[in-house]
Amino acid sequence: MALLLLLVMLTACAAIPQDLSGKMLTFPQETNTAYVRLTTTRQVFSAVTVCLRSFTDLKRDHAPFSLATLSAANDFLIYMKPENNEFHLHSKDNEIKLTGQDYKLNTWHSICATWDSVSGLGQLWLDGKPSSRKFLSSGSNISGPVIIVLGQDQDNYGGGFDIKQSFVGMMSDLQMWDYVLSPCEIQNYDDEHNFTPGNVLNWSALNFQIMGRVLIEEKQKKGV
Repeated sequence: MALLLLLVMLTACAAIPQDLSGKMLTFPQETNTAYVRLTTTRQVFSAVTVCLRSFTDLKRDHAPFSLATLSAANDFLIYMKPENNEFHLHSKDNEIKLTGQDYKLNTWHSICATWDSVSGLGQLWLDGKPSSRKFLSSGSNISGPVIIVLGQDQDNYGGGFDIKQSFVGMMSDLQMWDYVLSPCEIQNYDDEHNFTPGNVLNWSALNFQIMGRVLIEEKQKKGV
């Protein structure tokens, strides 16, 4: 009975949004078991914007953000290939390659990715600078139930993690919207000025569950 009560209490606590302002998530080691699972009541998306800040020394492939549904493991995925200075953006299991960004290791970067189902266009913004807009997928929405994961690439719904695609480093300031942010709004996010918090995921009121060794720490500022 005591164990059951404890589990109920933990579940209840996990359901309460937490304010992570001034905090960062630290993924301290390469693993296929450590990640953060995010919870949202939104389950249908005709458009998406995801913004986050990350810091890593990884030269290999890795995935900071992965959204999967039963119909598509890569329904919205941000995938990085630092060795080739490439970002790959996925939606509906389709993929575009975005190159030419000035990505550096051991530096805090702001990363924003957008996709719209009407135009089908995807785009990535690194430190407030846009990539080319490229056709990704159109004609259908992302329809849940969704599973959103930080730090791993879902090769199947809620799992299939590959240790060589795991994120190692720090992550902060995650926001997600169900529409495409304007360039001005993305610039405000990059500059850490006033911007409208995510209406799907909000770093200041985040529902999440930590799996494995992921730490919540005070955020280190740029240059620290």
